[in-house]
Amino acid sequence: MYSGITQGLFEVKSIEKRKGLLHYTVVLNEALAQNLKRGASVSIDGACQTIVAKQGVEVSFDAIQETLDKTTLNELFAGKKVSVEKSIRYGDEIGGHELSGHVFETAKIIDKKITENNLSLTIQCSEACFAFIKPKGYIAVEGSSLTVGVTNKNLASFDVYLIPETLRRTNFSNKNIGDRVNLEPDMKTMLFVEALQDHFSNIEERLTAIEKSLNFSDSHL
Repeated sequence: MYSGITQGLFEVKSIEKRKGLLHYTVVLNEALAQNLKRGASVSIDGACQTIVAKQGVEVSFDAIQETLDKTTLNELFAGKKVSVEKSIRYGDEIGGHELSGHVFETAKIIDKKITENNLSLTIQCSEACFAFIKPKGYIAVEGSSLTVGVTNKNLASFDVYLIPETLRRTNFSNKNIGDRVNLEPDMKTMLFVEALQDHFSNIEERLTAIEKSLNFSDSHL
């Protein structure tokens, strides 16, 4: 699990493309690399990845085809900087909101507004994903826990607002219109919405069954 508080940007040192798999190495700092071991989970641009090798501050990961299909990790290249967060431990403070690191989909930036102390991005996603995105709710973009701003149902889009500290620790200031980002909707919102959808999806069938039951009872009076 993760808290959505990115711990900084770190450079991809190398990548190796294999059939159905991308092997890559990221150079961390000593503080972040401390106590990390092979098998540990690390969020890379919001995608949960398992450390397969570690040498000093250099950690390596394998992104399988399923991950490459659903995230922006297929766009990695040597020299690119990625957002990194170590998995949280029991008792750690949750600075953002609980994340699994399981990216729902990639979405497209369709607008970018820059002001003196703020940057806002308008992100367009699929209708399936938009169903879980609510104003003032949580959304993880590239692994960063953010608050949803204005939403647009017609465009299936939403706004997020980035403060200077977030911009310092992430790639958001370098994002442009047309770029894609990893999204993970808030898990609690997803469970609530899916429960409601499931409840009402077959309500007509249940009402029909009740009506038939009542008619059957009437016929035996």
